[in-house]
Amino acid sequence: MLAFIWNLGAFIIALGILVTVHEFGHFWVARRCGVKVERFSIGFGKAIWRRMGADGTEYVVAAIPLGGYVKMLDGRVDDLTEEQMSQAFDRKPVWQRIAVVAAGPLANFAFALVALYLMFLVGVPAVKPVLDTPAAGSIAAEAGVEPKALITEVGGQTVLDWEAVNLALIGYIGNERIPLTVESPGGGTRQLVLDTRAWQVNPESESILQSLGLIPWSPKATNELAFVDERGAAYAAGVRQGDKLLYLNDRPYEGWDSLVETVQAHADRPLSMEVDRQGERLALTVVPKGELQDGQLVGKIGVAPGRDAWPDAYRIDLKYGVGEALVKGAERTWELTALTFKMIGKLFTGDVSVKSLSGPISIAQGAGASAGFGLVYFLGFLALISVNLGIINLLPLPVLDGGHLLYYFIELLTGRPVPEKVQEIGFRIGSALLLLLMSIAIVNDVARL
Repeated sequence: MLAFIWNLGAFIIALGILVTVHEFGHFWVARRCGVKVERFSIGFGKAIWRRMGADGTEYVVAAIPLGGYVKMLDGRVDDLTEEQMSQAFDRKPVWQRIAVVAAGPLANFAFALVALYLMFLVGVPAVKPVLDTPAAGSIAAEAGVEPKALITEVGGQTVLDWEAVNLALIGYIGNERIPLTVESPGGGTRQLVLDTRAWQVNPESESILQSLGLIPWSPKATNELAFVDERGAAYAAGVRQGDKLLYLNDRPYEGWDSLVETVQAHADRPLSMEVDRQGERLALTVVPKGELQDGQLVGKIGVAPGRDAWPDAYRIDLKYGVGEALVKGAERTWELTALTFKMIGKLFTGDVSVKSLSGPISIAQGAGASAGFGLVYFLGFLALISVNLGIINLLPLPVLDGGHLLYYFIELLTGRPVPEKVQEIGFRIGSALLLLLMSIAIVNDVARL
């Protein structure tokens, strides 16, 4: 329950910030173009706070925090007096209407840049992308990946940490090869090529790295549990964070790999466990929850081990000065933007499954997780979602900003507005498509729970 409340709170804060930024973009440019803004609302439904500004705009915070809007004076829906006509949105030149509509998504990109700038200015603790022994028979193993090798480039793009590696690899989904540059543990640089013609990615069961057989090196796991999922079988059996594993099925604890193997083999079957909790030995019985994985039923209990400290040589701090942080923020914003457009294209070509779409539940979980790690990680999460929000709003669906822009560009080219009947048909089609996408995303979210 606490995790749910935390995720929900982080989600509301994140969405509130991003919606405010988006709507402020519309608001600011509309005011500069001489359009009268009647209401600036964050959220929908009943107002829980309102104030009339000296500028004549009513500022509102509403009860349903799932969006917002800027209500502008518009002759298509309002009865205008002679004095008001010059302030109506629909009476403005088409280039000003384009500027007002485009300002929302552009504000999201600008916010992403600022968030990433602050993130790199404060500094992001990270670890170098050093590899462990690749999974047997995997794409990485076939390519000759060595344990303790350091990935320095993916497709010619320099990567400093695992997040950069993940972002670069995602962009290669659907490609037949992935070029890697690695530093060998004995010294020297090697060029490797991952043959991805038979590459299958299932985001519901494995990460992008696991699907390739790339295993990040990590310090040795200890017998102390660093995480116990409150929804998992271990928690239900009484296992708690900080417990030290002593025995499993009446055999001494032999290491994390051995535990994983034993748990997976006991799907939906009792498993005895003895733990040390602050000097007290407890005998517990866990029933691993059976889940289908690659067509096989495997057991899972929802725990993760503590680990020895990272060697200093493997740790980095992505922290830059005022000028360089701005450059790095701009580079990361561009990378996220290009990657998002690329993934949308791969959805249409079928290289990426619609199962990869995420909805509000996944976003809430991501918000809670990033906020739990700290401010810099939350800033990175906000930047990612802000870029996605900006791009989604630019899609040429009539119910979105991109659809309005499409109509206005047609008007700019033809010299006359798109007929209202045509616009109405477009809005209905756009609403249906948007509802379909949202439904798929929510179904995917529920399936991942």
